[in-house]
Amino acid sequence: MNPSPQLASPAVPSTSPGWLETVQAGVDRRLAEALQLPDERGLDARWTAATDQLRGYVLRPAKRLRPALLLAGHGLGGGGQPPEGAWQFAAALELLHTFMLVHDDVADEADTRRGGTALHHALAQGHRKTGEDLAVVAGDHLFALAVEQMLACGLPGAARAARAYLAVCRHTAAGQFLDIDLARAPLAEVTLWQTLKVAQLKTARYGFSAPLQCGVMLASGAAPTPAEEALLPQLERLGTRIGVAFQLRDDLIGLFGDAQVTGKPVDSDFLQGRRTFPLVAAWTRASPTDRAELERLWNLPRAQKTPEALAAARALVQRTGGLEATQRVIDRASRGAERALAALELPKEAAPVRQLLAALVQKLSRRAA
Repeated sequence: MNPSPQLASPAVPSTSPGWLETVQAGVDRRLAEALQLPDERGLDARWTAATDQLRGYVLRPAKRLRPALLLAGHGLGGGGQPPEGAWQFAAALELLHTFMLVHDDVADEADTRRGGTALHHALAQGHRKTGEDLAVVAGDHLFALAVEQMLACGLPGAARAARAYLAVCRHTAAGQFLDIDLARAPLAEVTLWQTLKVAQLKTARYGFSAPLQCGVMLASGAAPTPAEEALLPQLERLGTRIGVAFQLRDDLIGLFGDAQVTGKPVDSDFLQGRRTFPLVAAWTRASPTDRAELERLWNLPRAQKTPEALAAARALVQRTGGLEATQRVIDRASRGAERALAALELPKEAAPVRQLLAALVQKLSRRAA
């Protein structure tokens, strides 16, 4: 695995190791500041206790990829050293992402997240349904705080960037809807193209294209510049390819990963019956007998999806070529990202950002967590 690049200071892109760690530290500090919420401290003692738990949840160690890409986009847009407002906007993206994770964990009935207890379990206090309800409300709170932080960052391009990112979030909701809804469909009715559409809607634009593009918008200001208008479609192509590679790698980790490494369950896709790319790729290559077994295993009642059933499902996906086919698409998407990155028309001073993104593509497509 290639080392991740670094910022020479918390704001100046370079390619030295530790870049993500530097961004993580800077974003975590701003998240902690945003979550102080002095206006809420007197509302009620129960709410104060809940927001303390929420703060701990948000500040768990995480990749902070979207903030990092936003800051990289700011550099690609010629913004130079990102001002404090760009860091605040970057932290707001992480708040918005965490809101989605809270809701996802409720939908997935997940037990853990980022190496700790899922928020709905932490809030449950022995009452599962109440914990889920409270977590949904806490997620709504994070959403509102995220938008508030975006609009309050003080940069001329903030409103433009916020509108663009929230529009992409609507498409993300469509992708999440499809991901859940397709779990009810027979495998014979699910196509590889549909699984790629989910990856593009749910992950690629929201997680990769949009942060890069919004960083450029923040660098441009209140109105788009000719350079921005030329760059945004190129970043759409770049982000889509990185995002597809990332999501398909996530699909593999979600079936073949190690929970001790990932810090989250690696059986949730199986438990939820999600029609992920590795599964559908395996089904399209399988014999009629193996297809029937894949269908049976994925449609078992949740209580019957034992570790033994998961092991059988993993073995079947691997034996029928689902793992290998998925890795080929990941490699193809990664190469496409590298070509899209090389084709970016950038000023000489943006060369370090191109290099750090190249290293990031390599890192993300080969990650184990």
